[in-house]
Amino acid sequence: MDQKHELLKQYFGYTDFREGQESIINELLNGRDALCIMPTGAGKSICYQIPALMLEGITLVVSPLISLMNDQVSLLTQVGVRAAYLNSSLTLGQYHRVLGNIANGQYKIVYVAPERLMTEEFLRLCRRIHISLVAVDEAHCVSQWGQDFRPSYLKILEFIESLDIRPTVGAFTATATQKIREDIVDILRLQEPFTITTGFDRPNLFFSVIRTKPKNAQLLKLMAERREKSGIIYCATRKKVEQVCALLCENGYAATRYHAGLSEQERRQNQADFVYDAKNVMVATNAFGMGIDKSNVSYVIHYNMPKNIESYYQEAGRAGRDGEEAECILMYGASDVHTNELLITHSAPNPELEEERQEAVRRLEYDRLKHMTFYCTTNDCLRGFILKYFGEKPKNYCGKCANCLTQYETIDATVPAQKILSCVIRAGQRYGRRMIADILLGRQNERLTYLGLDKLTTYGIMKDTSQKALHDMMTCLEEEGYLFTTGGEYPILKVAPSCTALLKGETTFTIKVPKEKQSSEEKKFRRPSKASEEYAVDQELFQQLKVLRRELADKARVPSYIIFSNITLNDMCRKRPTTVTEFLSVSGVGQQKLERYGEDFMSLIRRYQEEHGEE
Repeated sequence: MDQKHELLKQYFGYTDFREGQESIINELLNGRDALCIMPTGAGKSICYQIPALMLEGITLVVSPLISLMNDQVSLLTQVGVRAAYLNSSLTLGQYHRVLGNIANGQYKIVYVAPERLMTEEFLRLCRRIHISLVAVDEAHCVSQWGQDFRPSYLKILEFIESLDIRPTVGAFTATATQKIREDIVDILRLQEPFTITTGFDRPNLFFSVIRTKPKNAQLLKLMAERREKSGIIYCATRKKVEQVCALLCENGYAATRYHAGLSEQERRQNQADFVYDAKNVMVATNAFGMGIDKSNVSYVIHYNMPKNIESYYQEAGRAGRDGEEAECILMYGASDVHTNELLITHSAPNPELEEERQEAVRRLEYDRLKHMTFYCTTNDCLRGFILKYFGEKPKNYCGKCANCLTQYETIDATVPAQKILSCVIRAGQRYGRRMIADILLGRQNERLTYLGLDKLTTYGIMKDTSQKALHDMMTCLEEEGYLFTTGGEYPILKVAPSCTALLKGETTFTIKVPKEKQSSEEKKFRRPSKASEEYAVDQELFQQLKVLRRELADKARVPSYIIFSNITLNDMCRKRPTTVTEFLSVSGVGQQKLERYGEDFMSLIRRYQEEHGEE
């Protein structure tokens, strides 16, 4: 066993690296910069933590959020790695104590907020010590075109270039389109980086879009099936967070809330309640979640549609970090589109961007919103839609999303598609979806009549079509590139050049529809099945192990998952370790965890076996 594998087992309790990890580690150890795109839960942190333990000097990890740093340092400390963080949560005395320990070589890994990099005191210290590696976590934050752009991330390059000896630089992120990847390389000036994308797929996640009204009633039905599980519910606005949290509390759920309108003290307390399992439901805006390493989140429900696929996949990816089956449910309503358009239109300008660049970013936001809407209305594989968005070529059927588990048939919709395109053209390509729909459906309203649109030959030619079916077909035409919507506060529907062949009948247009009407949305939404062999664990023993883990976590003042993940507890249930050698064979158990907690868990297992007459 080489040193990398020895450290992996000793500190992290694993015998094998996951896909891509060893390649990244080897390149960083050889002094080569790296850009790593790995999905949430794929083990990005090990890719720089193992080199940090092997290289001389220290590794600096630039991280955007206090909660992420706290979690990572707690995890490392638990397994015996000397680590610390530098951020605004430290008092002045604590801050100087950490700086002194860094100067004395007491740490191998130091997490630092980007705002701290260019402070005079920190810079002076960094010029005196040997920094072997700088790891940039959530590296997409460096791009002005990214969904989480943080101006403070632009200080990273300035910091690196201020050092007398340039360290190796590794950039890590879970969600980045090709444009963002190029930005990361250019802005951080990575030198001939080793670039790896291990894929965006999270096989343990089940995706579903629910299109029903009213949302509150639907949410309570979903929650009733998940009452004992830990989950996150995302809402678009602070007001909606308050309403949904109140709804859940009134119905007996242990829910808390998180949004930017709360005091810092309340946000910190509510987050701690969720992370430490005092409350098992978090209702939040997108202000919550980045850097939260809570591994036992078994579902993420979006009460409202997010603004873009990047944000959705990042937020949904907070479910199932422990590798267990988890659910990602999006509750879609047409009003969600309008809400997001308003949020984009009235968003505060970024002071770091010129007006022209600001407008370009806003146009990009509208385009991203369009793709997010397509996701919510498509009848194709939901997983495949996300993977294609990030540039992968997935299979047509994943078997683990609501669309793949609903039977569809393909029908010829060429004629209605021609009617829609013709109406947009005859109306002068000057109106939005609602007006075009009103014309086609033969509706009468004051503005339509005033403009003389009721005189068009396309007026009322689809009056026998439901409004929902019409809007769905418009979306399909947009998704296929025959129509497009301009950005702005008042989006306009226009035809693309590709529509000419369709209007002339030189090509056909098909859509997928359910073979039979679903009696309820729940029939379409099917929860993920669990492979019997993988999940065949003794639930009574598992619950006892969870209780012990909770007691040890309370004593150590850390979240339960920092002691052991659910995956590790499941493996204990299967292997029933009662000796040191057997306990070390459990996935996620290293030397430090054995010494800290081994006897407690082995004693419980021995006692359980005696009580149940097991050999």
